[in-house]
Amino acid sequence: MKRRIEISQKRIKADFILKNAQVADVFNLRWRLADIVVADGRIIAIDERGEFEAYEVEDAGGRYVIPGLIDAHIHIESSMLTPSEFNRIMLPHGITSVVTDPHEIANVSGTAGLQFMLDDAATAEMDIYFMLPSSVPGTSFEHAGAVLEATDLAAFEGHAAVLGLAEVMDFPAVLNGEHNMLAKIEFAQKAGMVIDGHCAGLTSNQIRGYRAAGIQTDHECVTADEARDRIEQGMYVFIREGSAAKNLKSLLPAVTAANARRFAFCTDDKHLDELMEQGSINYAVSLAIKEGMEPLQAIQLASLNVAECYQLKDKGALASGFIADFVMVEDLQTMKVSTVWKNGMKVTENGQMLSAPTPKIDIMPAITASVHLPKLTKDDLAILFTHGDRANVIEIMPDQLTTKRIECTVDVVEGQFVPSIEKDLLKLAVIERHHQLGTKGVAIVHGFGLQRGAVATTVAHDSHNAIVVGTNDADMLVALEALQKMQGGLVVVADGQVLEEFALPIAGLMTDLQANVAAKSLLNVHEALQQIHPDLHFHFFLTLSFLSLPVIPDIKLTDTGLFDVTQFQHISVEIID
Repeated sequence: MKRRIEISQKRIKADFILKNAQVADVFNLRWRLADIVVADGRIIAIDERGEFEAYEVEDAGGRYVIPGLIDAHIHIESSMLTPSEFNRIMLPHGITSVVTDPHEIANVSGTAGLQFMLDDAATAEMDIYFMLPSSVPGTSFEHAGAVLEATDLAAFEGHAAVLGLAEVMDFPAVLNGEHNMLAKIEFAQKAGMVIDGHCAGLTSNQIRGYRAAGIQTDHECVTADEARDRIEQGMYVFIREGSAAKNLKSLLPAVTAANARRFAFCTDDKHLDELMEQGSINYAVSLAIKEGMEPLQAIQLASLNVAECYQLKDKGALASGFIADFVMVEDLQTMKVSTVWKNGMKVTENGQMLSAPTPKIDIMPAITASVHLPKLTKDDLAILFTHGDRANVIEIMPDQLTTKRIECTVDVVEGQFVPSIEKDLLKLAVIERHHQLGTKGVAIVHGFGLQRGAVATTVAHDSHNAIVVGTNDADMLVALEALQKMQGGLVVVADGQVLEEFALPIAGLMTDLQANVAAKSLLNVHEALQQIHPDLHFHFFLTLSFLSLPVIPDIKLTDTGLFDVTQFQHISVEIID
């Protein structure tokens, strides 16, 4: 501290100066042509007069320099990379910090999975902050691999990377005052933690219940009116732009000069290929600017607002005393990043990391052997009809996490549903894969448009049982067998043969491969998808993975059956008048 004070008074040299930068002032929303003076990983001064000296100097040449971008809410597991490898593809895009909820791996592997994420993240150069999973399992209407109670979460209190309680998803448990859920919320409140919400489809009255419980954020808004309601009730709204859920354009009309400080950007779930190509928060900023938001306002949402929401008091701005995380941008409209500094050290240049990958940490065998599927037959996938041919059907909405319940006349032969490519009515199944409980759910889905074959994955939010969609039972069974053999991943099958597969052996969610190798495997899977779906125009796997999440309206399928989220109860596939 004394040394930094000495440098601030120009009595001794700084460590580094980035000269001649157009510096983003996110407090006053203005640009300042100045030098950024750095020592001990912190900003000492934003010097408009060129009065400081340093041991190392670099000239920005008048280019824009903005604070390191922060993702307000992401599930790193959805990138299919470990945290340390995720770090290496995000820093070149200017993402210097993320707030992650590891409830994906926690739903599979419990506290062991959570500890793995914390340990691996500690080797990353970016700052990876954690919210402790509140919903493991997500609801009582499905079977996950673990159960986390308040006492389990308390073991992680005080960890430097832990900021709060992650998205509270089970809204009936909150609104009905169920003890286990309130115990988690009370634990977080007593620890002075931030509490994230998950308010998909909730009414204004239900939001009041969440606020009464002290829940502070929501990333599930899909309309501007929903966003305004949350803001009026004192919440932060995270504008989501991920792989399946793309809500930014719909929510921007809710952001005004008066309320903008209560908004931030997040990705929630975004796949490896899109992260490598587009980045995450940088992409959201560029899209917001393209849609008419003033650039400094968009940058403020992506930096200072997130930092203040999560009480990161020395992050999110370029000013004296703040951590020296900053990004040099070639073009504001596209947010093309040229160079990134983390803690005052240059870590990326021209899209490339300047350091070598860190050694892999050891992973417990229980995490890498997590898929325990039963031996299935066609009878296990049968959907029986006893009174006719009318059915409750799940209709997907491309690029959204929500679905619709529709009623359809379906093909029934000898009392069993038969998929129809012409009507785009396919079979969907969710199979419990954690404890060999033998539970399974089978339903009918519309909107995927498969022309043949089957597609399966163990990435199935949030309990991550095996999920498979197909045009016929035989290919669905081959796909499930492939998942068991490779201990989780993605697989595309046609005519009884595996066309392509991508193994995710870490909890059935992540690969231990480097990003460039993993990206090639993922590309191969997507190319195989094109063989059985030539007109594919949406993110198939991510859309599929959310069909088993029974907290997002309207209708989903879990390993215990078809579930109406609006009524929060199971319903039958067959409609019987």
